[in-house]
Amino acid sequence: MTSTSTPPGLARFNALEESAARAVLLEACASTAWARRLLAARPYATADDLYAQSDAAMAELTAEDLGEAMGGHPPIGRPKPGDPASAREQSGMASAGDALKAEMLELNLAYQERFGHVFLICATGRSAEEMRDAVKERIGNAPEQEREIVRTELGRINRIRLARIVAED
Repeated sequence: MTSTSTPPGLARFNALEESAARAVLLEACASTAWARRLLAARPYATADDLYAQSDAAMAELTAEDLGEAMGGHPPIGRPKPGDPASAREQSGMASAGDALKAEMLELNLAYQERFGHVFLICATGRSAEEMRDAVKERIGNAPEQEREIVRTELGRINRIRLARIVAED
């Protein structure tokens, strides 16, 4: 049996003053265009409605908007100090050996030099080796192809972060 009631976390998000809701959304994704679109569609009846709106907003982000969103993400292997969400999302790097961490730093720098932004991947549930292999694979992509991969990865990250908002008691 499925419930039609709004989850408590989502109900709380729907009830927030606009400035507070904007702050919550900008913690999930640093794109002001994305946050503005999600704010405009409140209230959400279901988590799926919120996720669908997030996906639609992601699809419409310009290259500049994507750059703004990526600016909120630290490089893989260097989570934001004092940010438990960042550390949790990148936990696969925590147990990596020094050699792998050093390799990842080099790869991050090479990627950033090639594309002009941090290597972005939905790191949740990925091992350090998987992330290293992904950056090695993606560094050879054309910039347009990489931008669309980044858009997809950012969408995955946003869904995970929105799910945490919805699940909050």
